[in-house]
Amino acid sequence: MRRLLAHRNARLYLAGQGLSTLGDSAMWLAAAVWVKSLTGSTSAAGLVFFAFTVPQLAAPLAGLLVDRVRRRPLMVATNLLTGVVVLLLLLVRGSGDVWLIYAVMVLYGASNAVLSSGQTALLPAMLPDEVLPDANAALQTIAQGLRLVSPLLGAGLFAWRGGGIVAVLDAATFAAAAAALLAVRVNEPAPAPAPASADGRWLAEIGAGLRHVRETPILFQMVVSAVLAMLLFGFSETTVFAVVDRGLHRPPTFVGVLLTAQGVGAIAGGLVAAPLLRRLGGGVLFGAGLAAAALGGALLTVSSLPVVAAAVVVFGVSLPWLLVSVITVMQRATPSHLQGRVSSALTMVVVVPQTLFIALGAVLVALVDYRLLLVTCAAVMAVAAGYMLTRPERVAELRAGQPVRESPPEQPGIDPG
Repeated sequence: MRRLLAHRNARLYLAGQGLSTLGDSAMWLAAAVWVKSLTGSTSAAGLVFFAFTVPQLAAPLAGLLVDRVRRRPLMVATNLLTGVVVLLLLLVRGSGDVWLIYAVMVLYGASNAVLSSGQTALLPAMLPDEVLPDANAALQTIAQGLRLVSPLLGAGLFAWRGGGIVAVLDAATFAAAAAALLAVRVNEPAPAPAPASADGRWLAEIGAGLRHVRETPILFQMVVSAVLAMLLFGFSETTVFAVVDRGLHRPPTFVGVLLTAQGVGAIAGGLVAAPLLRRLGGGVLFGAGLAAAALGGALLTVSSLPVVAAAVVVFGVSLPWLLVSVITVMQRATPSHLQGRVSSALTMVVVVPQTLFIALGAVLVALVDYRLLLVTCAAVMAVAAGYMLTRPERVAELRAGQPVRESPPEQPGIDPG
C-alpha cells in the first residue's frame, strides 16, 4: 500500500472513489427503504435493485463508448451528470412519485456500467504497471470497508431527514469523484477510430472484447472458471436465509451479522491480495480464490454458529482475490484500445449467469434441502478451482515459485509524482 500511496494520482483517485463508493452504498439502501416507506410493499422495494441491475445488460455498449472516446473526460462527465440525475429525487413527494425513484436507479445503473469499464481502462494509463495490483486491491478494500458502515449511514440519514438528504450527499460524492479525476495527471492514448463503414460493423466492434477474451488463454480460463463459480455465488444470495433459519435457528435479521463477518473477511482478503498476486501470479490467485469460496460454501452446511461464521469470513476473503486477480490480468493482457470492451465482456459473462442462478436458487431452496444445494455448489466451485490451477501455465508457475508476467499494454503519460 505504501508504494501505491507514493503516487499522487493514486492518492487523488482513491480519495475521490472512496467518497463516491460511500455515496453509492448509502443511496442504494436508502432508495429501497424509501420505496418501502411510500408503498408498504417489499416487492416494490426489491425492484429498486432490479432497476439498478437491468442496465448492466447494456455493458457491451458502455465498453464500446469507453474505447471510442478519451476515458477521463467521459468519466468526469458521467459523474457530474449522474450527480444531477440523483438530485431529481428531491422531487419525490409521495407514492405517486415512486416511478421517479425507479427511473433514477435505471440511469444510476447505466452510469455504473460506464464508470466501471472506464475505471478499469483508465488505471493502466494513470499508474505504473507494478502498482496496478495494489490499486485494484485498494479499491476493493475501500469498497468492502465502506459497505460495513455506509448502509447504516444511508438508513440513519433517511430516518433523520428523509431520502432527499441522502440524494444530496450522493450528488456531492459524484462531484468529488469528478474533481479527483480532473486533478490527476494522465496523458491518455488517442481513442481508437470508428470503422470507416458502419454497415454491420458495430456488432463486430462490440464483440471485439469477447473475441479478445476467447483468444487470450488466461482470460478464457478465468471466464470458464467464473461461469462455473457463479453457481455458488448466485445460490448463496438465497441460501443464506435458509442457513440462518434452518441451520442456525436465528431470525432473518441475523443475515446482517453474517454479511458483516463476510465484509471483515473481504477487507482482510483485499489487504493481502496485491502481495499474493505479485508472488503467485494472477492465475494462481484466482484459483486460490475459487478454492477458498468452495471451502466457505461447504462449511455453510454445518449447523454451528462458529463454523458458519468462519465460512462467511473465508467466503469474504475469496471475493477480492477473485476480483483483483481477474481485473489486473485483464489490464495487463489487453491492449489499451480494447480495455473498455474486454472489461464489459467480463462483466456480462459474470452478471448474466449470476442473475439466472439467483432466480434458480430462489426456486430450488424451497424444494431442495439447502445443504444439498450448497454441497453441489461447493463441488462445482472446487472443479472450477481445479481447472484453473491445473492449466499447464499455472503448474509451471507453481513449480517455479514465481508468476509468469503478462504483457502489459502501453502506458503513456504516467506521472509517478
